[in-house]
Amino acid sequence: MDITRRFGRRIPGSTPGGGTQINQISKVKNIMENIKRILTGDRPTGKLHLGHYVGTLKNRVELQNQYDTFIILADLHTLTTKPEKENILKINQNIRELMLDYLACGLDPEKVVFYRQSHVPEVAYLHLLFSMLVSTSRLERMPTLKEIMRDLKIENTSLGLLSYPVLQSADILMVRANLVPVGKDQESHIELTREIASRFNNMYGPVFPEPEALIGNESVTLIGTDGKAKMSKSLGNCIYLSDSAEEVQKKVMGMYTDPNRIHGDEPGQIEGNPVFIYHDIFNPNKEEVADLKSRYQKGAVKDVEVKEKLAIAINNFLDPIRTRRAEFEKDPAQIDQILAEGTQKARAEAQATLELVKEAMGLT
Repeated sequence: MDITRRFGRRIPGSTPGGGTQINQISKVKNIMENIKRILTGDRPTGKLHLGHYVGTLKNRVELQNQYDTFIILADLHTLTTKPEKENILKINQNIRELMLDYLACGLDPEKVVFYRQSHVPEVAYLHLLFSMLVSTSRLERMPTLKEIMRDLKIENTSLGLLSYPVLQSADILMVRANLVPVGKDQESHIELTREIASRFNNMYGPVFPEPEALIGNESVTLIGTDGKAKMSKSLGNCIYLSDSAEEVQKKVMGMYTDPNRIHGDEPGQIEGNPVFIYHDIFNPNKEEVADLKSRYQKGAVKDVEVKEKLAIAINNFLDPIRTRRAEFEKDPAQIDQILAEGTQKARAEAQATLELVKEAMGLT
């Protein structure tokens, strides 16, 4: 194997196709140890909302300046719960919306490799190989599987849904990520990935890093506008990053507050109150927020004023995002090019990784 195909440069002392399998893997491993890489991403199910920004996007914008960043648009993963053709036909537009939201929020294609999962077929091969290293009983114990089956009222899981954590492991290890930003609820998936990497390395040789979970803002959950659950497209309680000022105003004015407060001159509860949770996150005027809280607890301010000032704060927050989104919307070809170039880079990584895997296993 020519190592230059993997890194774009020749390792000193190496020759194309030369050296033993062990030496090649060792050299690649030494280089990779000096490169901190993260993999993160989303299923393309539609536009992103404020909950996504608080939970993931803000963190990713910061991480892109610290790590070699790959972002996967995991369209194959959507098939695990939405395999119907009507849903598949929405994927292309959903991917475009996802890319627009990414770029509008400040993710930089000069720093980030964006790629479409289904256009990197090598991941399916790696998924197949990894499936030989994991028992079905291990997958059945995954807590997220139980949650999905409960939430979607699935009685008999498909093989694809059962093995989707293995496909996630293939996604992570295919680009040889060292870190994966996740919430606490996804930490078990990274543990499975580490198990697979460790088992492969012990059986065939040191090919894969054992990635660590990067627990940060990914664990932050923004309550929905209805105050009853986390912000979710399926629940219809979202404020989207692409919402107009008028749409934001309408949604904020319809937000739940303190259900026990009937009149504006009654003392209200601020703890757990969705409007004040949003004020704390999106209103930079902390003096104003403190004043509203004080008066709300005394019954000296009505919900209308609290909500109107929140709508102003959220719109001020979203204005630069809207502006950037509008600029990118003018040039859809640019979006296509960014994704195509990123997918090409990701596939080159995948091909190099798969070649290492085959060499280690003796499948050459």
